[in-house]
Amino acid sequence: MAPKVIQEVGLSEEGSADRANGDPGGEKQDRPLTAQEERNSDPGRMLTFTDGVFAIVITILVLELQVPDLDSSTSLGDALAEIRPTFVAFVASFLLVGMYWVWHRGTFAHVRYITNDVLWLNMLFLLPTSLVPFAASVLGKHPGSARALYLYGTVLIAITAMRFVLDWYLRAHPDLLWAHESRQAMRLRMLAAAAPMVVYGLALLVAIRLPGLSIALYFIMPLVYFLLIVALKADPRTRVAAKDLS
Repeated sequence: MAPKVIQEVGLSEEGSADRANGDPGGEKQDRPLTAQEERNSDPGRMLTFTDGVFAIVITILVLELQVPDLDSSTSLGDALAEIRPTFVAFVASFLLVGMYWVWHRGTFAHVRYITNDVLWLNMLFLLPTSLVPFAASVLGKHPGSARALYLYGTVLIAITAMRFVLDWYLRAHPDLLWAHESRQAMRLRMLAAAAPMVVYGLALLVAIRLPGLSIALYFIMPLVYFLLIVALKADPRTRVAAKDLS
């Protein structure tokens, strides 16, 4: 395997002097990574940590599902109906967390090496992600509460915002990637990253008057996102640029 390389930019004064002598100083030049840089820049450990966080989040979600206790005055149907909001919150949250994990996995398959900036942006992405079980628990216990719906939506918006920032940063630094993307591919990636904001915004707008519709919008968001990706990959105008969307 060829050694990883990093792009360096020379100091502006030195670059000006070099250019005056006919040498394109100050321009980006590739050099091999040192052994220490290669260890620090390997995305493997970050991806392992991220996968672990996602696994823990889903585990905590399922722990909220408790087998209902029955007594002589309560039927199983009544008991299951009582935990239905918690079950709906679990399913919606499971699908949403899965949607973001699939994106993260697909995106970092194209990342050649990482920097400290990427590490911290990834941590900020995981921060609201780790709050999903708490928000889902509140929503399951108070399904008709606008405040619970606001909390849930705010957490999802924060995840989406950090996904957008992380995606933008990686595309703004193409030297971090195995291959550069076309402008159309970058636009489609930003579109896919921002699209959930529309649905989450609608869910927040109707939370007070139509809490059931608000929950339904959160629930169907993974399906809407999936159909968007499928449509972009099927359209002849965007098929090539969208082939790596996830």
